[in-house]
Amino acid sequence: MSASLTCTSLAFSWPDGTPVFEDLDIAFGPGRTGLVGVNGSGKSTLLKLIAGELTPADGTVRVAGEVGHLPQNVTLDTTLRVDEVLGIAAQRAALHAIEAGDVSEAHFETVGDDWDAEERALATLGELGLGHIGLDRTVGEVSGGESVLLRLAALLLCRPDVLLLDEPTNNLDLYARRRLYAAVASWSGVMVIVSHDRELLELVDQIADLRSGEVTWYGGNFSAYEESLATEQDAAERMVRVAEADLKRQKRELVEAHSKLAQRTRYANKMYDNKREPRAVMKLKRRSAQVSAGKHRIMHEGKLAEAKERLDEAVEAVRDDDVIRVDLPYTSVPPGRDVLTLMDLELAYGARVKGGFDLRGPERVALIGRNGAGKTTLLRTIAGELAPVSGEARAHVPLRFLPQRLDVLDDELSVAENVARFAPAATNNRVRARLARFLFRGARADQKAATLSGGERFRAALAALMLAEPAPQLLMLDEPTNNLDMASVRQLTSALESYEGALIVASHDLPFLESIGITRWLLLDGELRETTAEAVAEPA
Repeated sequence: MSASLTCTSLAFSWPDGTPVFEDLDIAFGPGRTGLVGVNGSGKSTLLKLIAGELTPADGTVRVAGEVGHLPQNVTLDTTLRVDEVLGIAAQRAALHAIEAGDVSEAHFETVGDDWDAEERALATLGELGLGHIGLDRTVGEVSGGESVLLRLAALLLCRPDVLLLDEPTNNLDLYARRRLYAAVASWSGVMVIVSHDRELLELVDQIADLRSGEVTWYGGNFSAYEESLATEQDAAERMVRVAEADLKRQKRELVEAHSKLAQRTRYANKMYDNKREPRAVMKLKRRSAQVSAGKHRIMHEGKLAEAKERLDEAVEAVRDDDVIRVDLPYTSVPPGRDVLTLMDLELAYGARVKGGFDLRGPERVALIGRNGAGKTTLLRTIAGELAPVSGEARAHVPLRFLPQRLDVLDDELSVAENVARFAPAATNNRVRARLARFLFRGARADQKAATLSGGERFRAALAALMLAEPAPQLLMLDEPTNNLDMASVRQLTSALESYEGALIVASHDLPFLESIGITRWLLLDGELRETTAEAVAEPA
């Protein structure tokens, strides 16, 4: 029987009672499925329910075959050896004992039929670019990106029938991503991928769009999905215009009907008052006019209510296209102005900047390099959070740094209160007016930071830094698209397009970097050096 998984009438709520799913039906068959949706729609929760890490309040999850799950945040015990992470430590020890002449029955039972476990493990590591690690090193000796690939290698070795990947490219450098893409492209079972990585989603066979607790299916990869969605949205917007015109017409007809019926009623009352006909006839005609007026009013009001309902349905079908708007004063940096100077800089963990490096004017710099090359260390050094071993990093303009962890927010404070911390001189009305440009309107600005979804938390952190006083003329972002859904990435791109200061972005997300108008590409590989977009895009 081929592998498959089916969720029937699935229901799940958070401990505070907030529903995530109610009566959700979804099924996945062989092939690669991209599961997309806005932050907070329940994508990661659905994968955990399928993997058995969460228990549904109602409904069933049926899986034909074994399930492997790569969670969004991979945490491995740093003391474990690589062969222990891969799940082959016992077989490997037994094999080595047999090779050394120990023919104990227990060793043969441990090995079973898996005589090539070590060879398969080394081959899998090699395919994922981890051949240099070896099986005897510990997890503490590998980078964060390598630990993600190591966990994936363990899943591939288990040969699960169903593989669930949750944001697998987070923290992976460009080279590691390409290894992951190759592994995904060659997968033959059931695979469900939650990701914001466009290149990865171009490899899927179909897209499942999770929205408001329901799933809509689209055949093809992410580009085909976007084309279909654009066609749907055009049609939905046309329906809104048609419904709006119909609503206006129904309102107009209701007013006209009221006017005509009022005239008829006045005429019937006049005839009654003038006693032109017998009293009984007059009463009958007046009553008939009133009944007729009531029927017409009910009919037109019914039509008006139906028109309003059609408009509401049409509006509901149009997706929220809100974007962040940033038009802050004093962020503009004139061409040629000194923004940042690095001089003979040696960083805390070994990377260096030989000689001098200058950033001038509103340049947009992409900082790239392998995992562990020191990109975050360099940004933290420029921001003044880390002291250099030697040399100097000097900013000539106000700067702000948004780290990967988004820990600039105080979870106990509201969004508005967090922003106020960075702009203490701003009035409450001014803070809220500016927050509205970051899509925190009304009560949304009063949400505690701890309750925000990943995308909302990013927007709040970005707002806090961008609205800080003095306004930053140099903005530094470290892996800003990690954990952001596609809508949030578009919002971030929109915000950066309208930002007029200098920009340094450390990222492995090439499509995102290309979308924000990068003017300079810097590669950190032991030393900082200039490179080009073309060189970055070339396969390793």
